[in-house]
Amino acid sequence: MRTLTIMLVGSVIVAGLQPSLDKELQANLRLLFPAATSFSPKEGNPPHFKAYKTEQITNERTHIGFIFWTTELEPLERGYDGPIKILVGMDTAGVLTGIVVVEHNEPYGNFSVDPPEFALQFIQKSIRDGFKVGADIDAVSRATVTVRSSSRAIRNGSRRMARQFLTPDAVK
Repeated sequence: MRTLTIMLVGSVIVAGLQPSLDKELQANLRLLFPAATSFSPKEGNPPHFKAYKTEQITNERTHIGFIFWTTELEPLERGYDGPIKILVGMDTAGVLTGIVVVEHNEPYGNFSVDPPEFALQFIQKSIRDGFKVGADIDAVSRATVTVRSSSRAIRNGSRRMARQFLTPDAVK
């Protein structure tokens, strides 16, 4: 089992931790939405967290995105050696803010979904994009099963969230 945390450029430290979310999860949510001032507990169907931003001047709270686990939205999607637990951030326009690969088993080393380059290619990707390995997602030789499975879980989970919570006109 490997754990990977991807640092996103422009992270903002938000004061205070919400007691309902553990520290590691809170840190990963902040990686996906650095500008967020708060997150909801996991809720809804499909299960997800919501990211919110509070404007300092008006104190108005705005919903800025969704975060979900691929293993909860696409539980049958498997890599070469089992499930790949990925936390996915998506804004309210259907654009991915990033991913964090939290857990997976890979028998041939950490060269498939562990490198930061894998996660970076999902930042600013629209759910309308193809998510096709070898075309708009980089392929990794000897790890195509894991990369394809991860990409499908991210794509299908994101599209499922969009169908449930976004209007077609809102999606970029």
